Amino acid sequence: MDVAVIAEGPDGEDQLRSLRDWLSDSQELRGRVEGVERPPRAGTLGPVLDALSVALGPAGAASALATGLVAWLRTRRGDVHIKVTLPDRSSLELTAKRVSGLDTDALQQQVTQLGDLLNRHQDTGGPDPHELP
Repeated sequence: MDVAVIAEGPDGEDQLRSLRDWLSDSQELRGRVEGVERPPRAGTLGPVLDALSVALGPAGAASALATGLVAWLRTRRGDVHIKVTLPDRSSLELTAKRVSGLDTDALQQQVTQLGDLLNRHQDTGGPDPHELP
């Protein structure tokens, strides 16, 4: 199952690059995180990073993604907003503001809920993940 991660806002592309680097440091996700780019606009240089595609194949990858996303959000300053879209087109949205102030128990609950959601959808399959935005 592939999961699409989109960062919204004017610095979304920079946020995605930072998140890609962060997630790629995880042993369970190494080689499973790819940038989804679109061709450059007229008059600009290079492609634009629109999203990340994260392949969640083996056991543990969904938990690693959940942990990595929440941990990365805790390091962000300002208003960072990401959207995680699953193959069945369901999605969830996470913001740095909601995560940064969590205590240890609430943080663990957030990671567990996100991991459970990803694991449930991992077992059900879904449409072609390459059709994700």
